[in-house]
Amino acid sequence: MSGAAVTPGHGLDGVPDAGAFLARLVRFDPTTVVRLRPVDGAGRTALWARLPWDVLVARTVAGSAPGDVTVVAADLLARLESADATLPPRRDDRWRWPLPPVTSRTVEEVPVGELRRIAEAAAGTLRSAAAHGIGGRAVGQRMLRDALLDHVAVVVTPDDAPGEPVEVSQRLVQGVVRMGFLGPVGAAGAVQVRVAGRWVGLVGPYGAAWSRKVSELAIQPRKDHPKV
Repeated sequence: MSGAAVTPGHGLDGVPDAGAFLARLVRFDPTTVVRLRPVDGAGRTALWARLPWDVLVARTVAGSAPGDVTVVAADLLARLESADATLPPRRDDRWRWPLPPVTSRTVEEVPVGELRRIAEAAAGTLRSAAAHGIGGRAVGQRMLRDALLDHVAVVVTPDDAPGEPVEVSQRLVQGVVRMGFLGPVGAAGAVQVRVAGRWVGLVGPYGAAWSRKVSELAIQPRKDHPKV
């Protein structure tokens, strides 16, 4: 006699951390998905998601997910809030983006306060241009936003690779700031600028944001990728 299929548990123990991450994702896009990837031998799970401005973000929380699975972020958040330990329906087919390599190297550290200043300056520019235009000429809100996000906010020249600067776009800065990865306002600390192959990341105290190098994004057509 065969019984009904048993729904696996989500395996997450770090409910407050996971909930904070998921709540911000859902605020940006109520339909977005989140990918759960167990960290081998660590008893932890990396939560991955893609923000609407083409940046991947990740936060590692306590507990081991039942494998590499993708679910709707809002569904998982609802399970956590109701203390329901079961995994929401899988949506693996909706994950279409590659992830950065596991191994990366730090090329610089930037004070948390400096990144906040950069993010606030960009927001102020957006508000001013939306209200008054640029040079007296009106500018489309979306066009202006995309131009600001593509702006190179930080340039780092690694000591071991002179002449090969690492460019950090405003997209990454907004990713770590708006996802709350810098911690409370006024908190001290630093954010690592990291490189992993063709990827650049900002790794803060509470999570990381990653994107392809600015030079590649400028010349490569945008397209969906299979889950890897």
